[in-house]
Amino acid sequence: MKVGTDGVLLGAWVNVTNVTSMLDIGTGTGVIALMLAQRTPSYVQVDAVELNPDACFDAQENFSQSPWRERLHLHAQAIQTFATEKTYDLIVSNPPYFNNSYKPPDLHRTTARHTEQLSFEELLSAVLRFLNASGRFAVVLPVTEGRGFEKLAMDKALYCIRNWNFRTRKNKPVERLLMEFSKENRTCETGEILLYESGEIWSDEYQNLMKDFYLKA
Repeated sequence: MKVGTDGVLLGAWVNVTNVTSMLDIGTGTGVIALMLAQRTPSYVQVDAVELNPDACFDAQENFSQSPWRERLHLHAQAIQTFATEKTYDLIVSNPPYFNNSYKPPDLHRTTARHTEQLSFEELLSAVLRFLNASGRFAVVLPVTEGRGFEKLAMDKALYCIRNWNFRTRKNKPVERLLMEFSKENRTCETGEILLYESGEIWSDEYQNLMKDFYLKA
Protein backbone atom coordinates (compact mmCIF):
# COMPACT_ATOMS: atom_id res chain seq x y z
CA MET A 1 0.00 0.00 0.00
CA LYS A 2 1.17 3.52 -0.79
CA VAL A 3 1.42 6.21 1.86
CA GLY A 4 -1.72 8.23 1.16
CA THR A 5 -2.41 11.88 1.81
CA ASP A 6 -5.49 11.06 3.92
CA GLY A 7 -3.60 9.09 6.54
CA VAL A 8 -0.69 11.52 6.71
CA LEU A 9 -3.10 14.44 7.10
CA LEU A 10 -4.92 12.75 9.95
CA GLY A 11 -1.73 11.70 11.72
CA ALA A 12 -0.34 15.23 11.62
CA TRP A 13 -3.59 17.12 12.31
CA VAL A 14 -5.16 15.21 15.19
CA ASN A 15 -4.84 16.78 18.64
CA VAL A 16 -2.60 14.66 20.89
CA THR A 17 -2.55 17.02 23.89
CA ASN A 18 -2.67 15.18 27.25
CA VAL A 19 -3.11 11.80 25.54
CA THR A 20 -1.67 8.72 27.27
CA SER A 21 -3.34 5.87 25.35
CA MET A 22 -4.25 5.65 21.66
CA LEU A 23 -6.00 3.23 19.32
CA ASP A 24 -5.60 3.23 15.52
CA ILE A 25 -8.48 1.35 13.86
CA GLY A 26 -7.49 -0.07 10.47
CA THR A 27 -3.84 0.90 10.72
CA GLY A 28 -2.92 -0.45 7.27
CA THR A 29 0.86 -0.28 7.04
CA GLY A 30 1.03 1.67 10.29
CA VAL A 31 1.68 5.21 9.08
CA ILE A 32 -0.80 6.97 11.39
CA ALA A 33 0.25 4.90 14.42
CA LEU A 34 3.90 5.77 13.74
CA MET A 35 3.09 9.47 13.44
CA LEU A 36 1.15 9.38 16.70
CA ALA A 37 4.05 7.72 18.47
CA GLN A 38 6.44 10.31 17.02
CA ARG A 39 4.26 13.16 18.29
CA THR A 40 3.79 11.93 21.87
CA PRO A 41 5.99 11.31 24.95
CA SER A 42 7.73 7.99 25.55
CA TYR A 43 5.14 6.76 28.07
CA VAL A 44 2.27 6.89 25.53
CA GLN A 45 1.24 3.49 24.14
CA VAL A 46 -0.38 2.92 20.74
CA ASP A 47 -2.57 -0.08 19.89
CA ALA A 48 -3.04 -0.64 16.15
CA VAL A 49 -5.72 -2.98 14.79
CA GLU A 50 -5.61 -4.31 11.22
CA LEU A 51 -7.44 -7.17 9.51
CA ASN A 52 -5.51 -7.51 6.23
CA PRO A 53 -2.60 -10.02 6.60
CA ASP A 54 -0.35 -8.32 4.05
CA ALA A 55 -0.88 -4.92 5.63
CA CYS A 56 -0.15 -6.45 9.05
CA PHE A 57 3.12 -7.83 7.75
CA ASP A 58 4.14 -4.39 6.48
CA ALA A 59 2.97 -2.64 9.65
CA GLN A 60 4.91 -5.02 11.87
CA GLU A 61 8.04 -4.51 9.79
CA ASN A 62 7.60 -0.72 9.91
CA PHE A 63 6.99 -0.77 13.66
CA SER A 64 9.98 -3.00 14.37
CA GLN A 65 12.35 -0.70 12.45
CA SER A 66 11.10 2.50 14.07
CA PRO A 67 12.48 4.28 17.18
CA TRP A 68 9.08 3.74 18.85
CA ARG A 69 8.91 -0.05 18.48
CA GLU A 70 8.37 -0.64 22.22
CA ARG A 71 5.29 1.59 22.25
CA LEU A 72 3.53 0.23 19.15
CA HIS A 73 1.35 -2.88 19.55
CA LEU A 74 -0.16 -4.50 16.47
CA HIS A 75 -3.33 -6.60 16.74
CA ALA A 76 -3.91 -8.67 13.60
CA GLN A 77 -7.69 -8.92 13.69
CA ALA A 78 -10.90 -7.08 12.92
CA ILE A 79 -11.93 -4.31 15.28
CA GLN A 80 -15.28 -6.11 15.62
CA THR A 81 -13.49 -8.94 17.47
CA PHE A 82 -10.85 -6.84 19.25
CA ALA A 83 -11.19 -7.14 23.02
CA THR A 84 -9.45 -5.19 25.74
CA GLU A 85 -10.28 -3.88 29.20
CA LYS A 86 -8.61 -0.58 28.33
CA THR A 87 -10.31 2.56 27.20
CA TYR A 88 -8.48 5.19 25.18
CA ASP A 89 -7.85 8.93 25.34
CA LEU A 90 -7.64 9.05 21.55
CA ILE A 91 -8.98 6.81 18.79
CA VAL A 92 -8.14 7.49 15.15
CA SER A 93 -9.24 5.91 11.89
CA ASN A 94 -8.75 6.42 8.18
CA PRO A 95 -11.69 4.15 7.39
CA PRO A 96 -13.05 2.56 4.22
CA TYR A 97 -15.71 4.81 2.76
CA PHE A 98 -17.14 3.61 -0.57
CA ASN A 99 -20.53 1.96 -0.02
CA ASN A 100 -22.02 1.29 -3.46
CA SER A 101 -19.42 2.39 -5.96
CA TYR A 102 -17.37 0.47 -8.51
CA LYS A 103 -14.95 -1.89 -6.77
CA PRO A 104 -11.37 -2.12 -8.03
CA PRO A 105 -10.17 -5.60 -9.04
CA ASP A 106 -7.35 -5.61 -6.48
CA LEU A 107 -8.62 -7.22 -3.27
CA HIS A 108 -6.37 -5.20 -0.98
CA ARG A 109 -7.56 -1.90 -2.46
CA THR A 110 -11.14 -3.10 -2.17
CA THR A 111 -10.69 -3.92 1.51
CA ALA A 112 -9.03 -0.57 2.18
CA ARG A 113 -11.65 1.56 0.48
CA HIS A 114 -15.02 -0.25 0.68
CA THR A 115 -17.19 -0.69 3.75
CA GLU A 116 -17.94 -4.43 3.47
CA GLN A 117 -15.19 -5.12 6.04
CA LEU A 118 -16.01 -2.19 8.34
CA SER A 119 -19.23 -0.22 8.07
CA PHE A 120 -19.61 3.21 9.61
CA GLU A 121 -22.05 1.70 12.11
CA GLU A 122 -19.47 -0.90 13.18
CA LEU A 123 -16.74 1.71 13.43
CA LEU A 124 -18.86 3.96 15.65
CA SER A 125 -19.88 1.01 17.82
CA ALA A 126 -16.20 0.23 18.40
CA VAL A 127 -15.47 3.85 19.22
CA LEU A 128 -18.28 3.94 21.77
CA ARG A 129 -16.91 0.77 23.39
CA PHE A 130 -13.30 1.85 23.63
CA LEU A 131 -13.33 5.64 24.01
CA ASN A 132 -13.13 6.90 27.57
CA ALA A 133 -15.53 9.55 28.88
CA SER A 134 -13.25 12.50 28.11
CA GLY A 135 -11.55 10.96 25.08
CA ARG A 136 -11.61 12.03 21.43
CA PHE A 137 -12.12 10.19 18.16
CA ALA A 138 -10.62 11.51 14.90
CA VAL A 139 -11.40 10.50 11.34
CA VAL A 140 -10.73 11.66 7.76
CA LEU A 141 -13.37 11.22 5.05
CA PRO A 142 -14.49 12.64 1.70
CA VAL A 143 -17.06 15.43 2.05
CA THR A 144 -20.27 13.53 1.25
CA GLU A 145 -19.33 10.52 3.36
CA GLY A 146 -18.05 12.78 6.13
CA ARG A 147 -21.31 14.68 6.42
CA GLY A 148 -23.26 11.44 6.59
CA PHE A 149 -20.81 10.07 9.15
CA GLU A 150 -21.18 13.19 11.32
CA LYS A 151 -24.96 12.79 11.36
CA LEU A 152 -24.67 9.11 12.23
CA ALA A 153 -22.23 9.93 15.03
CA MET A 154 -24.52 12.58 16.46
CA ASP A 155 -27.37 10.07 16.51
CA LYS A 156 -25.12 8.00 18.79
CA ALA A 157 -24.27 10.98 21.04
CA LEU A 158 -20.80 11.52 19.58
CA TYR A 159 -20.40 15.24 18.88
CA CYS A 160 -18.10 16.89 16.36
CA ILE A 161 -15.75 19.26 18.22
CA ARG A 162 -13.27 19.95 15.34
CA ASN A 163 -14.22 20.05 11.67
CA TRP A 164 -11.58 21.16 9.18
CA ASN A 165 -11.71 21.26 5.39
CA PHE A 166 -8.86 20.07 3.18
CA ARG A 167 -8.54 21.19 -0.42
CA THR A 168 -5.66 20.93 -2.86
CA ARG A 169 -6.03 24.43 -4.39
CA LYS A 170 -7.96 27.61 -3.62
CA ASN A 171 -10.16 27.24 -6.69
CA LYS A 172 -10.92 23.56 -6.05
CA PRO A 173 -13.79 22.18 -3.99
CA VAL A 174 -13.17 20.72 -0.55
CA GLU A 175 -11.91 17.14 -0.94
CA ARG A 176 -11.67 15.83 2.61
CA LEU A 177 -13.09 16.54 6.05
CA LEU A 178 -10.89 16.10 9.12
CA MET A 179 -13.17 15.60 12.12
CA GLU A 180 -12.74 15.03 15.84
CA PHE A 181 -15.60 13.75 17.98
CA SER A 182 -16.23 13.66 21.71
CA LYS A 183 -18.86 12.28 24.06
CA GLU A 184 -19.01 15.83 25.46
CA ASN A 185 -21.10 18.29 23.42
CA ARG A 186 -19.16 21.54 23.05
CA THR A 187 -18.42 24.25 20.51
CA CYS A 188 -17.00 22.94 17.25
CA GLU A 189 -13.69 24.38 16.04
CA THR A 190 -13.48 24.93 12.27
CA GLY A 191 -10.53 25.52 9.96
CA GLU A 192 -9.03 24.70 6.59
CA ILE A 193 -5.82 23.24 5.19
CA LEU A 194 -4.71 24.16 1.68
CA LEU A 195 -2.19 21.87 -0.01
CA TYR A 196 -0.79 24.08 -2.81
CA GLU A 197 -0.40 27.84 -2.55
CA SER A 198 0.46 28.05 -6.27
CA GLY A 199 1.70 25.57 -8.85
CA GLU A 200 3.36 22.74 -6.96
CA ILE A 201 4.43 24.94 -4.04
CA TRP A 202 3.01 23.78 -0.73
CA SER A 203 1.13 26.32 1.37
CA ASP A 204 2.73 27.57 4.58
CA GLU A 205 0.12 25.83 6.75
CA TYR A 206 0.66 22.49 5.00
CA GLN A 207 4.44 22.81 5.30
CA ASN A 208 4.13 23.62 9.01
CA LEU A 209 1.81 20.68 9.53
CA MET A 210 4.14 18.24 7.76
CA LYS A 211 7.58 19.55 8.62
CA ASP A 212 8.32 16.77 11.11
CA PHE A 213 7.31 14.01 8.70
CA TYR A 214 8.33 14.91 5.15
CA LEU A 215 11.97 15.41 4.21
CA LYS A 216 11.14 18.11 1.68
CA ALA A 217 8.98 20.08 4.14
